[in-house]
Amino acid sequence: MAKERFVISGMSCKACANRVEKAASEVQGVKSVAVNLLKNSLEVVFDNTVGSCESIIKAVAKCGYEASIDNSELTDQSGLKAAEHEEKNLIRRLWLSIAFTTPLFYLAMGHMLNFPLPTFFHNPDNLFTFSLLQLILLIAVIVVNFKFFRSGFKSAVALTPNMDTLVALGSGAATLYGIWELGIMASGLIASDQSVIHKAAMNLYFESGAMILTLVTVGKYLEAKARRGTTEAVSKLFDLSPKMASVERDGAEIIVAANEVKKGDTIIVRSGEKIAADGLIYEGHGSIDESYLTGESLPVDKEKDGRVVGGSVLVSGFLKVKVEKTGREAVLSQIIRLVDEATSSKAPVERLADKVSSYFVPAVIFIALLAGAYWLYAQSDFSLALNALVSVLVISCPCALGLATPTAVMVGAGVGAKKGLLFKSAQALELACKVKTVVLDKTGTITSGQPTLTALAPAPGVESQRLLKLAASLEKLSQHPLALAIVKEAEEKNIVFSPVEDFRQIEGAGLIGRIEGQTVKAGNFRLIEGLEISQPVRQAAEKANEGGATTLYISENTNVLGMIAISDVIKPTSRKAVEELKKLGLKVIMLTGDNHKAALAISLKAGVDDFLSQVLPADKEKEIRRLQENGRVKVAMVGDGVNDAPALARADVGIAIGAGADVALETADVVLMKSEPLDVSLVIRLSRAVLRNIKQNLFWAFFYNLAGIPLAAGAFYHCLNLTLNPMIAAAAMSLSSTCVVFNALRLKSFESSPAAPKRAIAKKEKPLMNKKLKIEGMSCAHCSSRVEKILTDVKGVEKVKVDLKKGEALVSLKEDLPDVALTDPVTKAGYPASIAG
Repeated sequence: MAKERFVISGMSCKACANRVEKAASEVQGVKSVAVNLLKNSLEVVFDNTVGSCESIIKAVAKCGYEASIDNSELTDQSGLKAAEHEEKNLIRRLWLSIAFTTPLFYLAMGHMLNFPLPTFFHNPDNLFTFSLLQLILLIAVIVVNFKFFRSGFKSAVALTPNMDTLVALGSGAATLYGIWELGIMASGLIASDQSVIHKAAMNLYFESGAMILTLVTVGKYLEAKARRGTTEAVSKLFDLSPKMASVERDGAEIIVAANEVKKGDTIIVRSGEKIAADGLIYEGHGSIDESYLTGESLPVDKEKDGRVVGGSVLVSGFLKVKVEKTGREAVLSQIIRLVDEATSSKAPVERLADKVSSYFVPAVIFIALLAGAYWLYAQSDFSLALNALVSVLVISCPCALGLATPTAVMVGAGVGAKKGLLFKSAQALELACKVKTVVLDKTGTITSGQPTLTALAPAPGVESQRLLKLAASLEKLSQHPLALAIVKEAEEKNIVFSPVEDFRQIEGAGLIGRIEGQTVKAGNFRLIEGLEISQPVRQAAEKANEGGATTLYISENTNVLGMIAISDVIKPTSRKAVEELKKLGLKVIMLTGDNHKAALAISLKAGVDDFLSQVLPADKEKEIRRLQENGRVKVAMVGDGVNDAPALARADVGIAIGAGADVALETADVVLMKSEPLDVSLVIRLSRAVLRNIKQNLFWAFFYNLAGIPLAAGAFYHCLNLTLNPMIAAAAMSLSSTCVVFNALRLKSFESSPAAPKRAIAKKEKPLMNKKLKIEGMSCAHCSSRVEKILTDVKGVEKVKVDLKKGEALVSLKEDLPDVALTDPVTKAGYPASIAG
């Protein structure tokens, strides 16, 4: 199988896109086709043993359009440059059209508006010359806008009429009728019959023919300008890529183009520079701004062996980075690819517009001919008949139908990318709004996914430091995730490990070894059964178990020295994330392999509606299917692990945490780049906003055509004596498609929080102030989470970032607060705090 992208020339409306899609899909070997009217692109997946690019190009050409293979790299801006080139070409055509149409309109209509005209034109003997001059000006406008005629008639000959066909027929009919009347004037001139000349001069439609082309060009220009605005988010992603990079080769530093950086190269990054590629730091340290990727406004400190991504900015410091990924493999390129694919795919709601537009243009031509024939028969007035025929042709706007969905999808996907939400398809963007149940995998989604030491309870007379040292010395020889949590805690406290002899691992119980000649055990209750446990240790263990933690007992010979509790800590924003989902009217269910008691504890902390415990990894997909079948509702699954992939695929909308496993990211329909549970509600709200916008666009497009066509055909002439001038019809048609695009652009104002717009209106947002606190006494992730919550609850605090290792907290303030307002609550909670530096 092969996948190829083509650039299509000549598409002007939804009918065009449908015919290109139909022509390509009929080629032998083609499996799927996606046409993007906004980007003038065609993506085809085909069996290259049967079909070929040449056969696809020929099929598209046969229906009246030009196709060529798109050889541009996804990471360059060729598509955006093409849009800019189209816009410049349109504005050139527009100014030339105005330059010729203005004097034409003045000459044709000036006498009716009492505009002064040269004496030469007032002489009845010069009426033919006067009319001939109008024809010359009209021909100039036609030449400038000949694209409408070339594309329109080419499509008509191929029996695939489009919007250009309607414009060409409307303007062409007015032009031909004017030339016919000019011929009558010539015969009157030969016969010296002034009455014939004067009557024919009053029936010229040259100004209408020119004005139609000019006003449609105005609409096309506004539409192109607005459409270019819909790609702004993607354009900003392109701008993130640095143009140049400093590379170390053969011991010397050289400057090369960023696209010349290769895997295995060493790039040098200095303060203020963008990182040119994804890689691993092997020398230096610094603060890195990764806000485009994570949405986190505060820089992240990274040192040796830390991973960096291309496009992020080194705020301070110096780095040498070993390049691991470049080009299409890099994170930034993958983000651009996902956004591009989402905007190129077709939403289910678009099928309605597809179906209507496939019959639209032929139906309009039929109605126009019918209206013209009716008025010619009923009133014997050729002028009225021509007016109805041209007006119907010109006012009909398949463009509005064609732009209704893709513009909203493109803006929506762009806004999502800007906020760290990557929709892989338009279908995902639409389906998310129909979700009624959200299933959250516990590990890595509600919780951090990293076992953390949350409690240390030494027996009376035993020091915490000694308890942790003995436990860590044993656990260092084990690779169990719980062991890693204890070892990490000991390393952060700079504890020196003791050598262990006679190390043994008891399956299902724990570890045994000899340390300094004493038998030390670390494990569950089974391992120390029969030994006496002091009351404080017993109470601490019971409390930890109630909270869903795993408890490990540490003994030396026959004495139980204490208990260590390890748990997967709930993320600080998980409860708020669940509350936001509930506010949207969604049922929230937690899915976990934990036992009922542990699952209950986490579910109460998270505030979910229900939970499913002791679910084996292989059964997650079955549980999602059961929820879909029992409730007959759309289900979204949120997960991050390899074992979540089948469930993500089964769900109506699979949402993957960005920091998760690659297979989960590949399987999911939506990727949360910030790895933030709160973004799940943002996905739903953005999806609802996009679908609402699509429905508004489709309503306007249908309403406009349903109201405009009868008016243009003269349906209200008998009762209201109301007809529509072709020039007004052309202006209305241009306005229609422009309104649809500008309505889609309103999605750019979508806010992450429903309350955000009100705050923005109430007062201008002030820049955030930062204060750094030095905090003592934090010994585990539970401590840092508690400090973060205390500071977050202080009025005037916008954001808090706690660094457990450094014993610091960086606080972002919406308003200036006295130092004591931050340090006092933390100190009172048992963590002495002071303002750093």
